[in-house]
Amino acid sequence: MIEIIGIIFIIIGLLFNLLGCIGLNRLPDVYSRLQATTKCVTLGTCSILFGAFLIKGISTTGVKALLTIVFLLLTSPVAAHAVARGAHKSGVKLWEKSVCDQYAEDDK
Repeated sequence: MIEIIGIIFIIIGLLFNLLGCIGLNRLPDVYSRLQATTKCVTLGTCSILFGAFLIKGISTTGVKALLTIVFLLLTSPVAAHAVARGAHKSGVKLWEKSVCDQYAEDDK
């Protein structure tokens, strides 16, 4: 039963990763693409790793999967923020139909 739940988590993670890859190709600017890829990593990859943990149980592989989940949850949003801030500081423009530039509002 637990293995079936683990497989379901892996399938859900694969779907999130697929949607993140589609978003990476389809979205118009670097900021939107960052949002799609960050969701892909945090939800997709962490779901796959949690499914692997459920299948393997508390073993060396399971513990490594849990530690990797914690590492990804701590670093992925911070890295995305750093890349977005760096892109904005270097002058990468928003998509012309963007509604709000929060960084420009904060600089005032």
